[in-house]
Amino acid sequence: MTETTVRVLSPQDAIDRVGATLKRRNRSELKFQWLGKSAIGLALAFLVLLFAAIFSNGIPGLFQHYVTFDVTLDKARLDPAGDMSPSSLYSGDAEALVREGFLAALGNPEGRTKTRAARGILSSGSAQRFVDFVLDNPDAMGQTVAVKFAVDDDIDSFLRGFIKRETPESDRRINDQVIAFVDKLQADGRISYELSDYLFFGSASRDAEMAGIRGALIGSILTLFICVIIAFPLGVATAVYLEEIAPKNRITEIIEININNLAAVPSVVFGIMGLAIFIVTFGMPRSIPLVGGIVLALMTLPTIIISSRAAIRSVPPSIRDAALGVGASKMQTIFHHVIPLAMPGMLTGTIIGMAQALGETAPLLMIGMVAFIVDVPGSVTDPGTVLPVQIFMWADFAERMFVQKTSAAIIVLLAFLIVMNASAIWLRKKLERRW
Repeated sequence: MTETTVRVLSPQDAIDRVGATLKRRNRSELKFQWLGKSAIGLALAFLVLLFAAIFSNGIPGLFQHYVTFDVTLDKARLDPAGDMSPSSLYSGDAEALVREGFLAALGNPEGRTKTRAARGILSSGSAQRFVDFVLDNPDAMGQTVAVKFAVDDDIDSFLRGFIKRETPESDRRINDQVIAFVDKLQADGRISYELSDYLFFGSASRDAEMAGIRGALIGSILTLFICVIIAFPLGVATAVYLEEIAPKNRITEIIEININNLAAVPSVVFGIMGLAIFIVTFGMPRSIPLVGGIVLALMTLPTIIISSRAAIRSVPPSIRDAALGVGASKMQTIFHHVIPLAMPGMLTGTIIGMAQALGETAPLLMIGMVAFIVDVPGSVTDPGTVLPVQIFMWADFAERMFVQKTSAAIIVLLAFLIVMNASAIWLRKKLERRW
């Protein structure tokens, strides 16, 4: 028979051994905490770097340079039909009146070369801006008034310092004569640096100084509207059925697994599906918010279903038992008690899903919402684009001013996303009940 020797530690030895073990555990814990804090610090550093890059380019993109000079509103030349209608004004001589006023501000330079150089300072959309001014101020007809016009994107780049006057004239996009005219306008106090009205109220344009996000923003709102009216009721109804009504069997397990798997499917797959089903099979038009909203609704449905099911599960069983105990039917219990109490979580999940859909580009590219569309969509069946796609398109343009406008549009998109996420947090805090 084998004898086992048991060593009995003295109280002091036991205390020393436990103390050494605690020191090792404390060192390991401190090391883990240091690693965690370092990871958080690194993530915050990258986040700060990202926002610094966006805002350093984006905030100047919110502004642009304008030139102000007097223009005579000659009714006979501006309004040949005499009815002050847009068609009459656009067929009038608005461009010549703007040119004459601008040349007068420059001292009426003589010679074809100087005249051509002067025309290159103003934006190509100056005549349209002048007509819009007349439509907004019909009482000014017949007077000489000061009107503000955007300068060409090359002039704006020069004024921002991206085009250097020290560069040889042959290597510059603007010549010495143009620079002399710009210097004169600055000396006369005619050039100003102001918040860009084109960025917020303009639409797609190949001219950087006239490009704006209005059409894309309206398209995003229409697309999200279609998305939410489809995804929210379907998502909530599916979550209620799976949690409260459906029997727990193999079929419902397969459905639940597929819903969870769909939440991880790349968004471009939903775009391919939308292209194949809605455009190719059903013949729906490309590049309309209706199709875009349906595709985004299918993409966000798994997120809404999963979050809604979690909200329903968070309702205490005692609520159901109490409702059934006082004679309520199962459907009355669901619609009068469970859903109202789970609604904060459902709304939070829906808003987060909508924020995700707002930032998506890939599925919308597949259904043609990358088209160059100047007009602002008036309904869900009008051609349109969305803000992320507009940003994607601007990033591909070569003009320097588009770099800043792209960053400015990203700031607007981030602000939209922050507002939506803040709304989700506020709704949850406002409506939730603690048990």
